[in-house]
Amino acid sequence: MIKHRGFPGRLSGTDFQFTIRRANPKGATPLIARERYRDRRPADKRADAAFMAALWDSFGEEPFERGNLDAGRLSWLFGREVVAVDDPFDPTDYEALLRINVGVARVSFPDAIEGGDEWE
Repeated sequence: MIKHRGFPGRLSGTDFQFTIRRANPKGATPLIARERYRDRRPADKRADAAFMAALWDSFGEEPFERGNLDAGRLSWLFGREVVAVDDPFDPTDYEALLRINVGVARVSFPDAIEGGDEWE
């Protein structure tokens, strides 16, 4: 499992985790596309935005390995702002490749994704 050095471990001042410390010997927690409802708590929305900003700052439009990124936090974005690169995709693989869907991420988290329209 690759460890993304320099990636924030959690949202500062909270218990919202962004990375894990070690690989699970039984395999990675599966990534699932979780539904985000409008009535989510503001703290949850801030955590999602901060996580997306950290992904953008670390990887931009380039594909990246899942590695030590937290499955729970990724699942809130998976299938929309973060999509699989591999086909077929193994949701339990630490080496699975993901990428940011820039168009969707820019609509969902406009403050987290910097830059103009040069990516579209």
